[in-house]
Amino acid sequence: MSGPTRVRLTDEGPLLVDGPVEVVGADGSVVRSDRFTTAICTCRRSRTYPLCDTAHRRRERVTGPGD
Repeated sequence: MSGPTRVRLTDEGPLLVDGPVEVVGADGSVVRSDRFTTAICTCRRSRTYPLCDTAHRRRERVTGPGD
């Protein structure tokens, strides 16, 4: 029996899911990844959405007053 699936939250980046994973989109489409760890996009900038392609790294950081 295997343990629970580990999902890691990252600052300003994707969700990291350990093990093979199937991601079901809002439209019902299914994307399967057999990778040891899969990065799930949370910024919606990825060209391979719902999988992360690190597009979040290319965005400019906006700073406000006092930053």
